[in-house]
Amino acid sequence: MIRGRGISGTLFLLMGLALTGCSDSTRDKAEATKAKTPVKPPDQYKAAFETSKGNFVIEVHREWAPRGADRFYELIRDGFYNESRFHRVVRNFVVQWGINKDPAVSRLWSNLRILDDPPKQSNRKGTVAFAAAGPASRTTQVFINLRDNKQLDKNLFAPFGEVVSGMDVVESLYNSYGEMPPRGNGPDPSLIETRGNEYLETKFPRLDYIKRVSVN
Repeated sequence: MIRGRGISGTLFLLMGLALTGCSDSTRDKAEATKAKTPVKPPDQYKAAFETSKGNFVIEVHREWAPRGADRFYELIRDGFYNESRFHRVVRNFVVQWGINKDPAVSRLWSNLRILDDPPKQSNRKGTVAFAAAGPASRTTQVFINLRDNKQLDKNLFAPFGEVVSGMDVVESLYNSYGEMPPRGNGPDPSLIETRGNEYLETKFPRLDYIKRVSVN
């Protein structure tokens, strides 16, 4: 099972401010406090990952899983994945990441779950989907399939994109720490959430990580 624990972050807040009759200074102050308007994700986009091991590109298709595609776009634009570790790398299964380096940021995203997308694509090798711990539990963790994992299709793991270049980089990410608890002795997601990268750098220093992600 691909499980994603509660991670959270900021959502853009759309605020309507009535400015009629305000003084110039009040109007300026009100304008300064407005939140950004969310940017509507394109129907198809590419996410370029710069990592400690090399670069790879994920092509996202909204028609495959619109809620997942939109959340992924939001997280990238927010810089959420920058410096995130590939904390779960299991040979011939999956590469998983998506816990922020800063526990305070993780807490902000922990309740911002998204509804499920009905799977339209199979979890074949190279496809990307959100991790989950049950219905309507997706937040920020995602995984890349390292093989055809068709058994995941029935559990609502809906691929929203696929690696279109650099799959050799994905397959070369450090994997010797093994599976996460309780099935293995790898990094514990709950400790990453509470301690951030400090925990990983101390206990699992050889993990590869994301330097930067950009969309185009």
